[in-house]
Amino acid sequence: VQLAESGGGLVQPGGSLRLSCEASGRFSRIHEMSWYRQASGEQRALVADITSGGGTYVSDPVQGRFTISRDAAKNTVFLQMNNLVPEDTAVYYCNAKYWLNGLYETWGQGTQVTVSL
Repeated sequence: VQLAESGGGLVQPGGSLRLSCEASGRFSRIHEMSWYRQASGEQRALVADITSGGGTYVSDPVQGRFTISRDAAKNTVFLQMNNLVPEDTAVYYCNAKYWLNGLYETWGQGTQVTVSL
């Protein structure tokens, strides 16, 4: 399974970005898709995830500003990021857990998000 991320870039504080991640390849079904981020010098941390049933979780630092959604038919997950602040600057990684004779996990290559004047 491969994950193709898009939508990162440079944005001013208070601006918005929308990240996309499409899963392709061989799998029975997607179990869960998530967004993580890793700022320079810090550990990778969970930002938000969405399950196959549509349940969502958004971490406290971005609660009320970020929204995770999906297009299940296209195996695509989105992260709408509003009211961005410099502390949101990081490489954002897509993660998918999928079933194929067992539960597996894969990561995208990451997309840079920079919030700066």
